[in-house]
Formats: sequence, structure tokens, C-alpha cells
Amino acid sequence: MKTRKGVIATWASIFLNIALFGIKYWAGIVSNSVALLADAWHTLSDSVSSLAVLLGLKVSNIPADRKHPYGHGRAELIASLIVGILLAIVGFNFLAESIMKFQEREVFTYGPVAIWVTVASVVVKEIMARYSIIIGKQIKSNSLKADGWHHRSDAISSIVILVGIFVGGRFWWADSVLGIFVSLMIFYTTYSIMKDTISILLGENIDPEMEKEIAELGNNINGNMFLDPHSFKLHHYGHHSELVFHISLPGTYSLTRSHEIASEYEDRIEQRYSFEVTIHVDAIDGIKKLKG
Repeated sequence: MKTRKGVIATWASIFLNIALFGIKYWAGIVSNSVALLADAWHTLSDSVSSLAVLLGLKVSNIPADRKHPYGHGRAELIASLIVGILLAIVGFNFLAESIMKFQEREVFTYGPVAIWVTVASVVVKEIMARYSIIIGKQIKSNSLKADGWHHRSDAISSIVILVGIFVGGRFWWADSVLGIFVSLMIFYTTYSIMKDTISILLGENIDPEMEKEIAELGNNINGNMFLDPHSFKLHHYGHHSELVFHISLPGTYSLTRSHEIASEYEDRIEQRYSFEVTIHVDAIDGIKKLKG
């Protein structure tokens, strides 16, 4: 059901983006505006990135197998990387074109068509952004949320162009500068998407608040003895996450008792966070290192 919501949202994005691309491209040609043309191709790149998101959603739900024991959830992260790379290519191409147009001192003329097309683009893209981000949060899909921010960057760039429409008649360089500005916004969106995705792929440490909560979950499992949870490693595989860490127990404990303590601790954490938890037991001499 969750995947179905994501698929519906993605297909809606693809069709709406293709329609907006055609309208924006026509308006850019009519107005001889590199900023509008850049915005049109930015919109079309949304369709391509949405296809990548769609593929990621499909692949991420393939069950784990012998070759991929952790499932295929990271396919979504790969889709997010593709979205970022496509955005970077679009941004670079139009940065170069805007600079060239600025050097040639090329003039442009905006008309009523450009105004109405740009206003419609802002409204539609913001609706698409909110819808994708909301669904992305509901189904915990990083790639769908990234696609939503992709839509929002397109809406913001359209707002910038709308401002330029009203001041462009006074300044010959306004269209070129707006094209550069839109390109820089595309680069910033690329950075935001790539930073979060790469961080997850490389592996992240848990935040101090979660570490504190996990330590508290271990209270009273072994009397008043502090289990000393440490060396946390959290791995995300799409909808599946695994937490690995160490605890300290006296070396005099039997294997059975150590296993029972670790298993109860794992159960408490899994119920709280829905992680799959693996605990490694460190044997220490006596109880000197354990807090009462």
C-alpha cells in the first residue's frame, strides 16, 4: 500500500512535468528567454528524476535474497543520487548558456504568455512539491522527498523569473543574470540531495539523544549494573535499518546468562525504534568498569 502511494505520486509528477515542460519551452522560444528555457529543461529533468525514483521504489521492495541479504532498499538512495546528478548537469548547462548570453549582450522581450505560464508553473510545482514530500514522509522514502524538493526548486526558480519579467524591460542583462541565479539554485538543491544521500550510504552515527535513550532502555536488565553501551553503528537499507553496538559484562558470566541479557536488551530497542539490533558482548574482569 505504501509503495502504491509512492508510485501514484511519481507517475503524477512525470505527466505533469512533461506537460509543463512543453508549455514553458514554447513560452521561452516566444520570449527569446534563456531563463525560461532553463526553467523548462529544469522541469523536464524532474520527469527523468521521477523515473529514477519510480525505479528505485520498485527495486527497493524486492525481498532479500542470497546475494543481497539486507534487501534492496538502498536502490532508493541510488535513485536519489541520480536525481542529484541530473540536476547538476542541467545547472551546469544553463550556467554556461546564461554567461554566454550575458557576454553577447543579447536582449529579450517578455509578453503576457510568459507571465501566465510562469504563474501557472509556480502554483502547480508547489502543489507537486508538497504532495511528494508528504507522501515521502508517510512511506519513509528519501528519494520521493528529494523529488519533492526538486519540484520546489523549480517553483522557486519560476518565482525568480516572474520577478525578472517585471524588471526585465529596464535592464538588458536581467534575463542572463536570472538564468545564472536559477542555475545556482539548481546547484544548491543538488548539494542538499547529494549530501543527505551520501551521508546515509557512507553510514551515520546515532545522535546523542538516541544514544542516551538506548542507554536508559538497558536499565534494570541486569540488576543495577550499567551495561556500558558503546561503539554504535547504524545502517539504513531503505525501509530496513540495523543497529550494532557493544555492551560490557563480567567475564565470569556464563554464555547463557550473557545471551539472555543481550537478547532482552535487543528486544527493548527493537520495540522502541523498529530496528534490527545486534549486540556484541565485551567480557571484562570483575565489575570495576561497571557503574552501580
